[in-house]
Amino acid sequence: MSDTVEVDPCERARTAIAAGSWSEADALLTEVSSQRQLSADELGLQANAAYGAGRFEAAITAFEDAHTAHLAAGDLLGAAAAANDVATYLMMDTGLMTPVRAWTRRAEQLLDGLGETPVHAGIAMVRTYERFLSGDLDAAGEQARLAIDIGTRQGVLAAVAVARIATARLLILDGDVERGLELLDEVAVVATSGQLDPLPAGMVFCELICAMQGLAQYDRAEAWTDAMERWRRGNAFGGLGGRCRVHRAEILRLRGSCVEAEQEALHACEQLRPWMRREFGWPLTELGTIRLRRGDLEGAEEAFLAAHRSGWDPEPGLSLLRLAQGDPAAAQALIVDALERPVSVPSKERPPTGQLRRAPLLDAAVEIAVAVDDVEGAARAAVELMEIADRFHSRALHASARLAEGRVALARGAAREASIACGTAVAVWSEIGAPYETSVARLVLAGAERALGNEDRALLELRAAHATFERIGAAGHASAAADACGTDATPPSGGTAWPVAADRAVFRCDGDTRLVEFAGRAVLVRDLKGLRYLARLLAEPGREFHVLDLVAAERGDAPPSTVFDPGELAPVTDGTGPLLDEQAKAAYRRRLEEIDDDLAEAETNGDTARAALAAADRDFLLAELSRAVGLGGRDRTEGSHAERARTSVTRAVRYGLDRIAQHHPSLADHLAHTVRTGTYCAYDPEPRATIHWIL
Repeated sequence: MSDTVEVDPCERARTAIAAGSWSEADALLTEVSSQRQLSADELGLQANAAYGAGRFEAAITAFEDAHTAHLAAGDLLGAAAAANDVATYLMMDTGLMTPVRAWTRRAEQLLDGLGETPVHAGIAMVRTYERFLSGDLDAAGEQARLAIDIGTRQGVLAAVAVARIATARLLILDGDVERGLELLDEVAVVATSGQLDPLPAGMVFCELICAMQGLAQYDRAEAWTDAMERWRRGNAFGGLGGRCRVHRAEILRLRGSCVEAEQEALHACEQLRPWMRREFGWPLTELGTIRLRRGDLEGAEEAFLAAHRSGWDPEPGLSLLRLAQGDPAAAQALIVDALERPVSVPSKERPPTGQLRRAPLLDAAVEIAVAVDDVEGAARAAVELMEIADRFHSRALHASARLAEGRVALARGAAREASIACGTAVAVWSEIGAPYETSVARLVLAGAERALGNEDRALLELRAAHATFERIGAAGHASAAADACGTDATPPSGGTAWPVAADRAVFRCDGDTRLVEFAGRAVLVRDLKGLRYLARLLAEPGREFHVLDLVAAERGDAPPSTVFDPGELAPVTDGTGPLLDEQAKAAYRRRLEEIDDDLAEAETNGDTARAALAAADRDFLLAELSRAVGLGGRDRTEGSHAERARTSVTRAVRYGLDRIAQHHPSLADHLAHTVRTGTYCAYDPEPRATIHWIL
């Protein structure tokens, strides 16, 4: 007879949650729910487990079921708390403010007549951010004060901390930067003290960094990104780990570590897909920005367009991409539209409205306007950018504004004025520790010095910019700097060829650069994903590689079943299942009903702003449903992961061959005739002409 005591599965689930084993807890509670009805408290437990395991819609459904169970038991306080939980998680991850309003309203109605409770503090906290993200900053301030007051009396530290972060951001947006930063530092102490649960702690960290990024206070942003990275290990809950990665990618990009930044952004996309909806455009836009900086225009376009499809505004990245692609007219049309008709996507990750939101758009607008000879348009944008920099006391914004002034002055023929402005921009960006921005300013400064007849000074700036661009892997700008140097460019690099032994065949990668030698000609080219696929094929001539093996080898750290293609907006999983499962579709339809009720109420009250936001939420959900459901209500399915990988690998290899053709036509011709792509890929040279590649 065994003395083993059977532990209740729900208790085992609690233990698993405490250990951060979300999937284990989710599986245990799902099994229990298949055998009996979970209690209201157990449903709350299941909601947290499902959220941590990446099953967002299942988590929301469990919170809704907990709300219903509390109501059935006559527990109005518990029902209100569950309703506010629904609102909190919808606010955190969906960007759909109309259902958030519906659930906070429901929670408040349940509390009518009960007196002040801790749930009231939670409701005010959620409403603070619902109003903040909807652009109603005055109402957000009122709700933040309410959350702080009630939270202080009721001992709800999370509500107080999150509301104080919102208050700080509102102060900054109103121009009171010094007081806003002081308040942020005060709340940061609470976040690092261990007094907050993982969700509010993660929110506080994220809001701290977003506020610093919006102000272009990069040193502070970096310090809190490092703190959040340390906190993330063992504490991050749900999508918070992915948000940490996006912030880290932003800082790595600023510091010039573009390869590592791209990897962080890709990992962030993979981690955030189960939780984020419209805000998924945020990590995709960062990925596109990094790729644009590296000169991977195809990859940048893929990421920016994917962000746009998710309902996000990828500007100014998309406009700058069009400029880099040689289409300044399209770039001008896009950036003007972005400034005149800003897309309002509720997001905690960037300023929701106002001047700080416009600053990066204006910076891009100056560069693009100068490229199309719209000097007066560039001048107007430069003046507005400087006004913003003066108001918010940001060194980085001042550096951007001074470079903008330099561009305009040079376009007007005022070379001396341009030299002074650009010299200031170079100095400030260098002090900040932003090598890419410093080198871009050096390019414009070189143009001013050349216009003044100071050729030696111009070459000095161009060579410094060229060396930095090469070091950080900014291929397009390195090429531009080399072209501007003419015969004085640093040899050999950026596609400059030189002779080598005719029998040598080299395809070797060194950091961000690949040395290519073939048929007596050598060249350095920037490494790309497609070139890494080619290197794998060249290593074993005649061998067929399945595309999933190629992708897994290139990724280095992920099995084929988790291939990620940002152009598809989703991790690629085994099989050909529906884009939205039945639970997700049912949740979307419930939210549509909530949105319709909110829209009708807004129209009755003549609240056009609220009606517009509700209509935008409705359009987004309808688009998601139409993407997932075809004619006759039949589910549209995902393509198999093998098919997606085949498309991605083929596209990357072709892009790599196009890049090789620009610098080494004979090798490109050889590979075009010997490399085979498809579900299986291979390098099949003539057997009688064996080539021994040095890799």
